[in-house]
Amino acid sequence: QVQLVESGGGSVQPGGSLRLSCAASGRVSDIDVMGWYRQAPGKERELVSSITRDGVPNYVDSVKGRFIISRGTSKSPVYLQMNSLKPEDTAVYYCNAHSVFDSTITYWGQGTQVTVSS
Repeated sequence: QVQLVESGGGSVQPGGSLRLSCAASGRVSDIDVMGWYRQAPGKERELVSSITRDGVPNYVDSVKGRFIISRGTSKSPVYLQMNSLKPEDTAVYYCNAHSVFDSTITYWGQGTQVTVSS
């Protein structure tokens, strides 16, 4: 089992910044990829950004150039630095950790609200 603890999030004006963090504990050796998904009201959950064990990042087109995902070692928290935030970034953000070799190994955080509004 893997436990994910998220922190960060909150409310910010357009153009502002927030940083999310996700710390994993337990059988972290099972995890190959960690990342963040988001779900806005009335919309499906979508991948925002992910990073592999080797530190290779991936971003959805809508956040490229604005968000940065990072991590230290495989046991370090994963951070999502969100800059130049827009109202359309408003959503509940969920941390995800999963194995690329076993689809049954996937874990979710509890979710954290990000609200971008003037």
